[in-house]
Order: sequence, then C-alpha cells, then structure tokens
Amino acid sequence: MRRRAGDGCPVAGALQMVGDKWTMLVVRDLALGPRRMTDILEGLYPISSRTLVARLRDMENDGLLNRTNYGGNPPRVEYNLTERGRLLLPLVDALRQTGQALGCNECEDRKQRLGTYCDACPLEIGYQPRRVRTELEPEPTPPPSRRREPDDSIVLL
Repeated sequence: MRRRAGDGCPVAGALQMVGDKWTMLVVRDLALGPRRMTDILEGLYPISSRTLVARLRDMENDGLLNRTNYGGNPPRVEYNLTERGRLLLPLVDALRQTGQALGCNECEDRKQRLGTYCDACPLEIGYQPRRVRTELEPEPTPPPSRRREPDDSIVLL
C-alpha cells in the first residue's frame, strides 16, 4: 500500500484515504456483500458515473475493495470489500450514529426517498454491528464447551 504524504500522523493518512465525499458511502453500500457498479450508482445519487469509477479505482488501489470482472456482453463487474475495507465498517456505524445525534437525517428519510434502508442500517435485515478490536484488547475467550472431555485413562485393578 502506498504511504500518504502529510505530517506522518495516522489520522491524517486515514483521512487522505477515506476523507473523500464518496468513499465511506461506497463502503456503506458494500457492507453486506458484492455489488455491481450500477447498483452502487443508484444508491449514491447524485454522483456521476465518471466520479464513481474514479473513486472505485482509487479504493481498489488502496486495497479497500476487490474488482471482479466476469466479462460478457454487456460487461459484468462486481465490487466487494477486502479485509482492509471491512475495517472501515465500524466507522460507518459511528458516522450513522453521529448523523442521527446531530439531527442530520434519520434512517426513515432514506427509506422514504429510495424505498430501502442502506446496507449499514440497523433497521436493514442482515445488519450486524461491527467493532474493530485493538491490539491492546485481549483475544476473546470462547465459551466453555458443554461437551465432556473424552477420558482416555486406563484403570488398572
């Protein structure tokens, strides 16, 4: 991945990668899985197709999404988030919560305008809240097994 110019701060570098007006909205629209460019374009009104293509290329170069070309006529191309791109999903959730707290919009506003909630909306079927685990947090321990451990010991009388 390319390094970002600037003062060297990770916040500045991340903002150079995702600070574009459309980047986080593309991430939002890819939250539940792969989508075709036309589907992404419909959800990002009023973005132009030229701007979207440029943004998708930049995101692919930054390792945030994969582009799969299935060929055919007309060409069929799908985009999906990489592991690196999925790291941005908790940020999408935080932006949604902040937007609601600031009174910017409500999820129902989008439903009325477009007929559906966005993929990152908690009102959407299949939504899963996301959290990024930091290096300082310990690995989550799995719940104890309900099965008994097999006893391979031999009893001598």
